[in-house]
Amino acid sequence: MQNVGKLPASVKEQAKLKALLYRDPADAIAEKFHCDIHFLEQLNPGKTKSIKPGYQLRVPNVEPFELGAVKELKPGSEINAPAANDLPDEPDKTPEENPAPPQNLSATPASPTSMPSVKIDTKANMLGVFEGDKLVAVYPVTIGSTQTASPIGDWKVRRMSKWPRFRYDEEMLKHGQRSGHFYMLPPGPRSPVGVLWIALNKKGIGIHGTATPDSIGHSVSHGCIRLANWDVVRLVERIKVGTPVSIH
Repeated sequence: MQNVGKLPASVKEQAKLKALLYRDPADAIAEKFHCDIHFLEQLNPGKTKSIKPGYQLRVPNVEPFELGAVKELKPGSEINAPAANDLPDEPDKTPEENPAPPQNLSATPASPTSMPSVKIDTKANMLGVFEGDKLVAVYPVTIGSTQTASPIGDWKVRRMSKWPRFRYDEEMLKHGQRSGHFYMLPPGPRSPVGVLWIALNKKGIGIHGTATPDSIGHSVSHGCIRLANWDVVRLVERIKVGTPVSIH
């Protein structure tokens, strides 16, 4: 099955792969239809362990998440972009001090009246997209832990990258301090940052997808804001470079 391959548990072994793919067909089908494998198994008792072409399965009645459509998303950068969390260092600045730089993207800058905004409620684990005062979309999210908390404050979208690579640095993830011992993980739906990375003008912090959609809403991240892959692709179509992001 396309987009299915080996996925070793070891980060060291994952770094040797060309892509981090789905573990098995059930993993791929569950994400396509916005659920986890356990729910897919409940809908199809005894059928998810040996799925083959031609099998018929019961799935949630949702708009399917098409992995192949990620490459068509605009704006976005290609697979050879810098690693999601490894952009050049620069001092952290407030949005007023650090206006969003021009991007080589197809989208044109929005006028102040049409610029969307994002508000992230760290207590409710929810992300809302607003057009003026109107709430137009809401997504469940996972936020940072006590050790590596999500940065409270007002920020802006700095860039958006599809199929991001990820710099796995355990010291950075656990304590917020970059070290020289790290692994560069390839892109794919089972990358720790999923299929999309939305960088904020806060060094190393972004809004991104996930390898574990069943953890959204009740787990913790390493400071970033994490969504299911099927939600982050919807989010990126509603925002622009320069979109204000409030984390509170």
